[in-house]
Amino acid sequence: MMQPLPPGSTIGILGGGQLGRMLILAAARLGFKCRVYTDVVGPACDVAEASMIGAFDDAAKLSAFAVDVDVVTYEFENVPLAAAAAVERIKPVSPGPESLKASQDRLIEKNFVSELGIPVAPFAPIDSDTDIDAAISAAGFPAILKTRQLGYDGKGQVRVANVDELAAAFAEIGRQPAVLEAVVRFAFEVSVLVVRNAAGETRFYDTTRNHHDSGILRTSSVPADLPAPHQLRARQISERIATALDHVGLLAVEMFYVGRENSEPLIVNEIAPRVHNSGHWTIDACQVSQFENHVRAVVGWPLGVTDRHSDAQMNNLIGEEAHDWRRFAGEPGVCLHLYGKAEARPGRKMGHFTRLKGRSSDG
Repeated sequence: MMQPLPPGSTIGILGGGQLGRMLILAAARLGFKCRVYTDVVGPACDVAEASMIGAFDDAAKLSAFAVDVDVVTYEFENVPLAAAAAVERIKPVSPGPESLKASQDRLIEKNFVSELGIPVAPFAPIDSDTDIDAAISAAGFPAILKTRQLGYDGKGQVRVANVDELAAAFAEIGRQPAVLEAVVRFAFEVSVLVVRNAAGETRFYDTTRNHHDSGILRTSSVPADLPAPHQLRARQISERIATALDHVGLLAVEMFYVGRENSEPLIVNEIAPRVHNSGHWTIDACQVSQFENHVRAVVGWPLGVTDRHSDAQMNNLIGEEAHDWRRFAGEPGVCLHLYGKAEARPGRKMGHFTRLKGRSSDG
């Protein structure tokens, strides 16, 4: 097991987006320096000690990056496995390869979770037109056709209601490998944020209730108003997944809550082996945020407390909504976070604000 890194050590981060930016700010609070490796200049580059711009298939450049840091993590799950392996030959990488592998391919992810005995929506792979009939038999309609890789924020997903729509959707995505997944009728979606260290210690943030619009997360709220036995079940599911992956760092597990009348009230939707949008509220409503606890885990420090001191609702600022920063900055009880992105494109996350709602209702 890695010895704890002292303050002044350098953390390497693969990826240059806003999650990397917030990781760097949390690491700085603990006295760590951070360097970024990214193929596109992004918000993390503005606050990093140094940035290296390079392709994720450039093994030589990745190796050179690894030489100058003490440990490596990542801020998005689509880091190529070969890139992570190139870095890991030189410095420790957390979370490890199993977490990356399971989260990068929806079919692998669904099979992995299902094999743990954890409920997921009915699903089936579609690799060619000849797979369509079998997939319909497994998933039925209505369903969602999802590309196996590189989908996020609603991208790479098409809802279908019949065989003609499915055939057209498969053609629309270029007949690339996909998964057909049954539409789950649910009361609401929740996410569990679990942080785990190399010794296997786990801690949980309060279960978060999420609302999406057009596949993009709009709000995350705590408390989630999930019955206590089901909150416990959500944590058990998340811990089982984290343990099976031997995960080190923050893991987000998104679930559908299908109601207390069901024998299994929670169905896993997706996992993300990284800090997560639905956990941004922890920056302002907790003593130790998801970002700081991820840093603590990957550098071998003791995990921090995950209790929240306030009820909270996080709201994403999408596209031009961020131009209204003056209003949010002047509203009492609102904590504003802007990511420094130059162009406010439609569907682009430009920042978020968290509205604190007084002391935690859970005591």
